Amino acid sequence: MTWIFIERQSELQIYNSNRDYSSIGLYLHPETLDFCLLFVIIGLSSSPAVVPDCRMSKPKVLNLKDKISGNEADLSLCNLSEVPVRELSLFPKATVVDLSCNNIISLPPEFCSLIHLVKLDLSKNQLTCLPDDLGNLVNLQHLDLYNNKLMVLPVSFSQLRSLKWLDLKDNPLEPGLAKAAGDCLDEKQCKQCASKVLQHMRAIQEDYDRAREKRLLKEKELERKKEAKQKEREAREREARKREKAEEKERRRKEYNAQVAAQAVQEQQKKKSEEKKKKNGQAKNKKVDVKPAAKSQRSLVGWTFKLLLLLTLGIAGVAAACRLTDLRREEVCVPINAAVDDCLSWAKVQEGVVRQLLRNLSSAAKDLLESTQTSKN
Repeated sequence: MTWIFIERQSELQIYNSNRDYSSIGLYLHPETLDFCLLFVIIGLSSSPAVVPDCRMSKPKVLNLKDKISGNEADLSLCNLSEVPVRELSLFPKATVVDLSCNNIISLPPEFCSLIHLVKLDLSKNQLTCLPDDLGNLVNLQHLDLYNNKLMVLPVSFSQLRSLKWLDLKDNPLEPGLAKAAGDCLDEKQCKQCASKVLQHMRAIQEDYDRAREKRLLKEKELERKKEAKQKEREAREREARKREKAEEKERRRKEYNAQVAAQAVQEQQKKKSEEKKKKNGQAKNKKVDVKPAAKSQRSLVGWTFKLLLLLTLGIAGVAAACRLTDLRREEVCVPINAAVDDCLSWAKVQEGVVRQLLRNLSSAAKDLLESTQTSKN
């Protein structure tokens, strides 16, 4: 007979060391089993193997009341993969909790709300990390993390001011933390481990706080610069808007002034045209009143002058014809020639009179000049 040890897998197939039983289709489904350890006895005969039916078995619901004795809750060796935080929170008097020898990989964030814990044993699990808010367990004095997979501790670990005992053996700790933890081989070393690890974590916390403060200062500086740039940009935008408004106002003012000037010019031109029309109207009225009389007078004088001129020319022509041509012997020309002779003699007489008049005038002028010079002297 052959003994085969089968652990939990996604899907397991039963084999004999000498024979293959895959053809009979024997499979174990983990959805019906939380954890299964089977010892299967398979005969060497050709008869099919008889496998116990585990599908009907269901994982038992954890009854925490059965695990609590006084202020202690013993949950060790319960094949737990998760911590029953909700159930533990219902028993605040259970200040000592033993979760050793389970398959716990991580602690949920809600675990940090169990601030009533004083002693906590998480040894021999599969923990790879602890929650960031582990420092909330301010009453924790005893913490056993032996034989896990921890490399670092959360920064808040430095806030466990009540911690007096700590065991970190058999964990792949980073060198600085491993040096602070020491060997933890006895009670004294575990107490020293708690003290030194707290100091180490406080130093890390201080470094973290300084880095955080620097980061915050840097962020504030960046924010301040950003705000300054934003304010400067807003100031520039406001100035640009103000300048645009001023330019727009100036442009509208110029347009308004131009419109007013154009209207004034139009009104002035209109007034001038109206005045001109009025003047033209008055002049037309005057012309209408004056022109008929003036025209009648001019026409009368003109016609008179023309008649006299024609008469003079006619008389001169007749006199010339009668005096210079053969017509002077005619009876008609005799009186005309006599009249011409009388006129010529009269003109000669008048010539002597004019000359005498001119001599008298010149002598009178000389006497006047002499008397004027005498009066001046």
